Amino acid sequence: MTDMVQAFRMAEFLVSQRRPLDALAALAPLLEAEPDKPSVQLLAGRAYLGSAQLRRAEEAFRRVIELDPTDHYAHFALGRALQRQSRFVEARRQYRLATAMNPVPEYHEALSEVNARIALNEDR
Repeated sequence: MTDMVQAFRMAEFLVSQRRPLDALAALAPLLEAEPDKPSVQLLAGRAYLGSAQLRRAEEAFRRVIELDPTDHYAHFALGRALQRQSRFVEARRQYRLATAMNPVPEYHEALSEVNARIALNEDR
């Protein structure tokens, strides 16, 4: 158990240091041992997002939401992954949910940004 906690903390540190591929390597045993643990999936999603593995990030964040629908950050992060794939309407839905659950400025800004992109696309 201690090894798993150390691996998780190391992966968190590596994500914070913008070393997502190293974080995923550190997280690999946890992903195998604890695939249904929201914190593990959330950290993996952040690492996938940081390494531009957008489909994998999307899958990880969707898994977190499946396990805990009230996780506002997972909705926000899923919105980011979708936005980076130019799936703006889907991203907007996730940003709206995140903002409704926790109306922090970062979520509002992301929602405004994606709304502007959708409006721009509609004007074309």
